[in-house]
Amino acid sequence: MRMDHVSYACEQDGLVATTERISSALGVEAVKGGVHPRFGTRNMIIPLAGHKYLEVVEVLNHPASDKAPFGQAVRARSEAGGGWMGWCVEVDDLAPFEERLGRAAVNGNRKFPDGRELVWKQIGILGLIADPQVPYMLKWEGDPALHPSNAYESNVKMSCLTIAGSAARVTEWLGEPVEKPLEDVAVDWVAPHGTPGILSVTFETATGAVTI
Repeated sequence: MRMDHVSYACEQDGLVATTERISSALGVEAVKGGVHPRFGTRNMIIPLAGHKYLEVVEVLNHPASDKAPFGQAVRARSEAGGGWMGWCVEVDDLAPFEERLGRAAVNGNRKFPDGRELVWKQIGILGLIADPQVPYMLKWEGDPALHPSNAYESNVKMSCLTIAGSAARVTEWLGEPVEKPLEDVAVDWVAPHGTPGILSVTFETATGAVTI
């Protein structure tokens, strides 16, 4: 179990403009991700150090986005003005989460321009919609070299999450101490009785700490 990525739902001016603001603040370039046909979304990627990445995601005007929880989550966050939508934990086995949540993981995929395909399974988006402090869980499949963090070598490091919520609640959700997947990423837990979710993420960059 390890921290994999954070998801930022695009703001009113769309995917490209939102991504440019974030990448400029971090002093790096973003790369095109692609369309998630099962979810009705598309993304752009900012690789980070430590096998992590930041995705900026946009909902598409597509029937899949009305049916898939991930598409619903992106649409709701963007319609509220955009911002941090959630965080994701990579696991080796989704079966314990499927058993505990009482539903099967769903398939995800995204094709590269050269025809290669990134594939994974994920679960927990409905939990994130109901309680945005909790992460969703993902298991990467296929060629590990295609992991989004490998788009280029990055020196930008995710150092801290500020989350409105409770470490105890997230530990209960994961079934293991929340500190385990976070490893070198600190969490500042605030407002445990307020509206839950990620408030900000701090990154260590070439020019110092940047909080978004």
